[in-house]
Amino acid sequence: MKKVRSLEALNQLKTTEKGLLILFGGQQCSVCQSIQPKLMERMTQQYPKMTLVYVDCHTAPEVCAQNGVMSLPTLQVFFDGGCFIEEVRTFSLQNVLSKIQRPYQLLFTAT
Repeated sequence: MKKVRSLEALNQLKTTEKGLLILFGGQQCSVCQSIQPKLMERMTQQYPKMTLVYVDCHTAPEVCAQNGVMSLPTLQVFFDGGCFIEEVRTFSLQNVLSKIQRPYQLLFTAT
């Protein structure tokens, strides 16, 4: 999972990556720290072509503020530059993974 510390870098990824998952978290957020490895493992197994990004809101608060992140953890999924999923605070990883399946297949397995 790539760490992003600047708004410019994150915006660049949003426009250039076909599939992008962003986890906004923090070092003092125990939930963020526990779901990060689980999310990374499941995503790399099920959706290996997605780009995975982590933004630490304690070290890059301006990036979080500019993306409307007011609560941790926040998860955003982008396909072709558009926000497809946004989950805040309490969410099911299984539910997020199932929501990603169809657009992922359309983008990455279409002939």
